[in-house]
Amino acid sequence: MQEILFYIFSALTLLCGLLVVFNPFSRNPVTSAMFLVLTIISMSGLFVLLKAFFLAAVQILVYAGAVIVLFLFVIMLLDVKEEERRRYQKFGTFLGFAAVTGLAMLIINTINQSGAGHTLTGDGVAETKPLGKLLFTDYLLPFEIVSILLLVAMVGCILLSKREETPEAEAE
Repeated sequence: MQEILFYIFSALTLLCGLLVVFNPFSRNPVTSAMFLVLTIISMSGLFVLLKAFFLAAVQILVYAGAVIVLFLFVIMLLDVKEEERRRYQKFGTFLGFAAVTGLAMLIINTINQSGAGHTLTGDGVAETKPLGKLLFTDYLLPFEIVSILLLVAMVGCILLSKREETPEAEAE
């Protein structure tokens, strides 16, 4: 049963992740954000299968909850119109596929050399305390840098989307 659930969650993760970037049904960025939510939820299902319940909960609460809401605010502040989007260019599309192919080969090579396939030990409950200590001691600076980067991106988006007021609009 676990193998069947693994294949279902893996297929959902890959399919929804692909639909985030290349969606033949809709070119709306909000649709891509919703597919990103589905990708994150199916990835949390994979964490549940690994008995990493804390990571599954954090995946849903932090990423599907907070980060996607931030993405949606940015998308709605930018007011991207469908007709203003650029068309695909053949050279850019070729470079994109070449980059994805190179990255996929690098990932496959890394997985082959890492000796993946080892089983996890533990019940998943006792891992939360050491994980919390590790996050707040060794990885505190990267989390603070990411939070500042997200704040700067949000403020930049607000400043870019701010409309110039004309003198006629101020007089009314």
